[in-house]
Amino acid sequence: MLSSPDLSFSRTLPIVVFNQLGELLERMAQTVGSATLILTEAVLMRICIPVEWQMQRFTLVVSEQFSALLVGNFEEEQGIYSALNAQLTFNLEAIASFIYELRDLFECDSYTHQNLERYQQIIKPNDATLQSQFTLLLLEYLLTQPNEEIIAPPSPIAAAVYICQPVEDALKKQISQERLLNQVTTQIRKSLDLPVIMATAITQVREFLELDRLVIYKFEGSQVKENNSKHSLFVSVNNQPLVEDYQQYGGYIVYEARATDVITSVLNYTEKNCFIRTSQCWEKYCQGFTLAVDDVEKTYALEECLLNFLRECQVRAKFAAPIMFEDKLWGLLIAHQCNEPHQWNDSEKNLLMAIAEQLAIAIHQAELMQTLTQEKQNLEQRVIERTTALRDALLAAEAASRIRSEFLATMSHELLTPLTYVIGMSSTLLRWPLGELSQRQRGYLQTIHDSGEHLLGMINDILDLSQIEAGKTALNISEFSLVTVAESAIESLRKKATSEQINLILDLQIDPRRDRFTADAERVEQILWNLLTNAIKFTPESGSVTLRLWVEDDTAIFQVEDTGIGIPEEQLPLLFEKFQQLDTPYRRRYEGTGLGLALTKQLVELHRGRIEVESTVSIGSVFTVWIPTQTIRVVS
Repeated sequence: MLSSPDLSFSRTLPIVVFNQLGELLERMAQTVGSATLILTEAVLMRICIPVEWQMQRFTLVVSEQFSALLVGNFEEEQGIYSALNAQLTFNLEAIASFIYELRDLFECDSYTHQNLERYQQIIKPNDATLQSQFTLLLLEYLLTQPNEEIIAPPSPIAAAVYICQPVEDALKKQISQERLLNQVTTQIRKSLDLPVIMATAITQVREFLELDRLVIYKFEGSQVKENNSKHSLFVSVNNQPLVEDYQQYGGYIVYEARATDVITSVLNYTEKNCFIRTSQCWEKYCQGFTLAVDDVEKTYALEECLLNFLRECQVRAKFAAPIMFEDKLWGLLIAHQCNEPHQWNDSEKNLLMAIAEQLAIAIHQAELMQTLTQEKQNLEQRVIERTTALRDALLAAEAASRIRSEFLATMSHELLTPLTYVIGMSSTLLRWPLGELSQRQRGYLQTIHDSGEHLLGMINDILDLSQIEAGKTALNISEFSLVTVAESAIESLRKKATSEQINLILDLQIDPRRDRFTADAERVEQILWNLLTNAIKFTPESGSVTLRLWVEDDTAIFQVEDTGIGIPEEQLPLLFEKFQQLDTPYRRRYEGTGLGLALTKQLVELHRGRIEVESTVSIGSVFTVWIPTQTIRVVS
């Protein structure tokens, strides 16, 4: 990676020796002053770097008085990386070139990019005194290194103990870790109290890992943007503008466990604006990656704002694991070591990642329960509102029914009494000798009489319907002859049919031995009379109306067939509705209130029967009534 061949030092070094040389450079930088920049490969851990940089380690010191670069590339020997090809240089061009290449890696981070460019411009030849001081430190280090000796175990038994003891300790720690994870999982399954689960889990994990501080960080304003829900606990990571959401909302610490009260509390801390520049971290969290920082002083050396914030919060090393569930990010589980750097091992990382997964499940459970509770409350409220509305509607209906009953009772008295006089007196006048009344006067009286009869029939129909709907109609059950009722209905309308030149036919298809019927004879005759009257009304001259009667099993069947104008198929559903007169070309020619068929259907149903109609505008109409021969239902 270095473009200048002018190197002060170049050789293959073990990793331990390379690290010690890096520490010498850091000690030297501390003597120069606070204006010195110290960078190691740790600053690259939060960005995506090329493969050639992944196999390289370095320590860079930059200031106006002293600058140096130690860089090493790993050498592979039998699949093991145990040494580095190290280069130590004080050449200004080589250092500036390295900073230039390093600066290009941070093109997506304008702040770090500009910061490196500023330090590239301040490089000057090293101060001779400081250069000599570092040379003395280097000589002192080389002269004081002891010869390494391998002390063999005194016996085979001691050797076995020497080899097996670390394995045994690792197994014990793994068993304890599994037991702790099982405890947290069991608690999550048994409890829905999210605050208790969170607080207990981080307390147990902190004690087990001997952490200085363990916290849970939540993204503020976390919401699923695609469905505009403002109450979800999770943040969707499927949309591209996710990082912008974090920059807008930020976050804060919601749970915390500390080793001692001496350690600074960060509960409810919110991050400063300097966190916004680390957007690549958020992207990695969304992909499920963790962040392990062994020493914040090295990792965040280029980010002064962030580093000062971490110093203020007393954070020296940290590990962050995302709390995610089904591609939704809620927050982070963050472990802190406050006073010393800490190298996070695989065991610690795996436990913290597993705990983060279990916390995500607990949060998801809490979200589902919150949604369920809210839906239950909404449902209960809707049930209460609906019940109240139904009760009010029922009271209104009862009041309306009571008012209607009172009105009908009043009207039945107020209308029927004078109407009876009108019909009776007009009938009496019509029976007077012809000489005392002129033909014109007799015509007027006949009109008065007929209109009174029509009005009386309409009022009786209204009263009958009202009584049936109010449940106050009582059937007068008795045994009678079917043939007699049918003949009576035909005879009562014979004169009317003859006057309108309509052939009225009675077709009896009944065994005389089965001519007994148990029902309300008057109501059955009323049913037949209404059907025949309707058929006659809509049958033209020279047409025919047939009443057909037969018995099947225990059911009497009455059928009224006409050769009239028929009913359009689309209007058949309206046939038995109250006050409905079907919209036909003949509507204006025929009188009626639309109550006759509605009343007929009600009377049939009172007898536990049913009525059907078949009709078209080309073949006329056929009404069929089925009534059981043993009516046992009595309405009172």
